[in-house]
Amino acid sequence: MSVDIDPQELGFHRPFTAEITETLRIKNPNTHPVAFKVKTTAPKQYCVRPNSGRVEPGKEVEVSVILQAMKQEPPVDAKCRDKFLVQSVPITGDKEFANLASIWDGIEKSSIQEKKIRVVFLPPHGTAGASHLETPSKSSVANGAQGTPDVAPPAYSSPGEFSGSAGQRSVEEKDTQRNEVPSLAAAAPVFAKKCDPSPEELKQQLAKAEKLIAQLQQDKEGLRQRKATVADGSSSSRPAELAQQTHSGSEGVPVQITAILCFLSFMLAYLFF
Repeated sequence: MSVDIDPQELGFHRPFTAEITETLRIKNPNTHPVAFKVKTTAPKQYCVRPNSGRVEPGKEVEVSVILQAMKQEPPVDAKCRDKFLVQSVPITGDKEFANLASIWDGIEKSSIQEKKIRVVFLPPHGTAGASHLETPSKSSVANGAQGTPDVAPPAYSSPGEFSGSAGQRSVEEKDTQRNEVPSLAAAAPVFAKKCDPSPEELKQQLAKAEKLIAQLQQDKEGLRQRKATVADGSSSSRPAELAQQTHSGSEGVPVQITAILCFLSFMLAYLFF
């Protein structure tokens, strides 16, 4: 029921400061088609193309596994703890034309076949031991059997697919988008809460609005009083100006003109009388 995997271990040759691609072959020896998924314990470090698919009976599918470029070269004696998991399920006749997503959604866990693949670091090509896989040796117990360390099993997740020469950038963009989706979903209820103010906030806003209206009314009354005061001052100053003009007009004819008129009157009286 399960698929055949070749190779059983994925070996990547140094240096690791550049992208490295290895091929994983998944063969279906069964008489019915099989759907598969490829998962890894380090989804940010690897790209897989394709990371899921379908294998027809007696056929095989080549899967490209790309190790992303590292910023720094790991130590020579560093052991890689990354692992891959290949899951496969049979495609029955009722799901022959169904898409892969619906096949995996309706499958029972007991019918899923799994195969693990270890990742090892190898020396550069052309050096001694380049073809030897650096598989960490397991400690032996007293009866000669190989012991397994008592640790929790690693968590597997599906890596992203590689596209073109800009694989690393595309993976980073996909990781960023995946990280943004839950953050946006978490921010949605917060935004909704901010858009729907509580009754206490409404009361506070109403009180502020009433206070502002009262202040504007007071400012309006003050402007009216100032205009009235200015109007009263201008109306009272006008009679004073008129009285001053009247007073200046009642002062009479200047003395020189009066003297001239008197002299003319005297001369007329002397000449005719």
